[in-house]
Amino acid sequence: MKIHKEQAEHYIWGDGCDGWYLERDADRTIIQERMPAGTCEVKHVHQKSKQFFFILSGEAKMWIDGTVITLKSQEGCTILPGIPHQIRNESFEAVEFLVISTPSTQGDRTAL
Repeated sequence: MKIHKEQAEHYIWGDGCDGWYLERDADRTIIQERMPAGTCEVKHVHQKSKQFFFILSGEAKMWIDGTVITLKSQEGCTILPGIPHQIRNESFEAVEFLVISTPSTQGDRTAL
């Protein structure tokens, strides 16, 4: 089945950040997200879900268990279950990225 971001279920999170569910079921979620300049998510951990973050445009900083890496357009990283993490946009432009979670993070997020 074909999906377009503009037809996907949309939600707002954090400080004006957007998310679109491209796929959403118990086994896997694929979300396209947009973070304006200067925004971040809360540091958190998932006990069951493995996540893959892939930057579509812009640049993001990933805090992964105390280490910070920079992800630029067309770069990604995997976060294993049990690893504390946070994505931040410290740039002056919006960043857009995909988050693929297996299984779904529904009910599997603990803020730190």
